[in-house]
Amino acid sequence: MRKTYRVKKEADFQKVFHKGVSTANRQFVIYVLEKKEQAHFRVGLSVGKKVGNAVTRNAVKRKIRQSITELKPNLKQDKDFIVIARIPAAKMTTKEVKKSLTHVLKLAKMLN
Repeated sequence: MRKTYRVKKEADFQKVFHKGVSTANRQFVIYVLEKKEQAHFRVGLSVGKKVGNAVTRNAVKRKIRQSITELKPNLKQDKDFIVIARIPAAKMTTKEVKKSLTHVLKLAKMLN
């Protein structure tokens, strides 16, 4: 995923947290903020230390990025969203991560 598709700055993260709407399932929490002027979606990832050590956290982030890349054509384009991984995400396969992310994105009305 290109850097233009990522929320990187702390100020942008905070804006999505404070002004966005949250949706969750057992493995992920998603905050969504609508941005009408934006050409494409942007995503930020947050995987806390409770999930595991650095190797585990990076593996979870890779699985999330891969799933979002596969879901990219179906995602609504005028939004910023943050994906927060919960502890059970550490033990999931890539296929399970994609299924769970699809579920929570449908709940958040992010999929077309």
